[in-house]
Amino acid sequence: MALWGLFSKDKKENLNKGLEKTKESVFKKIARAIVGKSRVDDEVLDNLEEVLISSDVGVNTTIKIIERIEKRTANEKYINTEELNKILKEEIASLLEESNSGNSVEYSIPKVDGPYVIMVVGVNGVGKTTTIGKLAYQFKKIGKSVYIGAADTFRAAAVEQLVIWAERVGVPIVKQKMGSDPASVAFDTLTSAKVNNADIVIIDTAGRLHNKINLMHELSKIKNVMQKVIPNAPHEVLLILDGSTGQNAFEQAKQFTIATEVTALALTKLDGTAKGGVVIGISDQFKIPVKYIGIGEGIEDLQVFNKYEFVDSLFS
Repeated sequence: MALWGLFSKDKKENLNKGLEKTKESVFKKIARAIVGKSRVDDEVLDNLEEVLISSDVGVNTTIKIIERIEKRTANEKYINTEELNKILKEEIASLLEESNSGNSVEYSIPKVDGPYVIMVVGVNGVGKTTTIGKLAYQFKKIGKSVYIGAADTFRAAAVEQLVIWAERVGVPIVKQKMGSDPASVAFDTLTSAKVNNADIVIIDTAGRLHNKINLMHELSKIKNVMQKVIPNAPHEVLLILDGSTGQNAFEQAKQFTIATEVTALALTKLDGTAKGGVVIGISDQFKIPVKYIGIGEGIEDLQVFNKYEFVDSLFS
């Protein structure tokens, strides 16, 4: 079992605060699920299953967790809320371990030849622009030079917001006029970043899901054009999902993983919802690492996801 307590005190306090609504909801429901019980019987397991599903953990992942708890508690006669929380905490951490999600505590990028290219995908309204801005801030904070490419050329608001974030963080942004070819913006961004020896390039893309074929074609085209400048780009395809939408986030993850090869996930807006369990379900079901979580509106409120700290904050 892993070591807990890896974050700094400030980071941990922010995480605790960001997950407060989910934690309060889950805790209350678990307490109700085992009230008056001295052991884990079928009724407790049924109630617990309901708690996890209503916290948007998802049916398949919930069944896995319940089976593990049933196995562990089969020979334990007495159990209280504290013991059940401890078992839940350990089994969920173990499940996240299997999906290779979030094991870091700091922002970092692998070494590549030339700039490390991150292509950001996700539907409109999930916090894509904000996440890009906060990522750029965090990378700059650790001494990396960052370029942003505004390749969502179909929404004026997206480009305007990115420009504001780029100015706020103090990083260059490459943009073209509205309706320009997104692949052309990506090409210009990578070319400029390469000439100026940048460390990281973050490319925004359009968040339209109404036609998967068009989305697939557009993302493939952007990738192909990128590779003319930097072979193997993008090194990371980061899908942004709004954690507060619960099961809708599962559907978006499904659609985007069909449209392109997603390599990492960021779950936003977890502070405003009791549906934080969605992180566990999505991580387990899609086997794609959750890399970042958004737990507030502040510039420091995008955290590197660490499964142990997350589970600890949820169940301690």
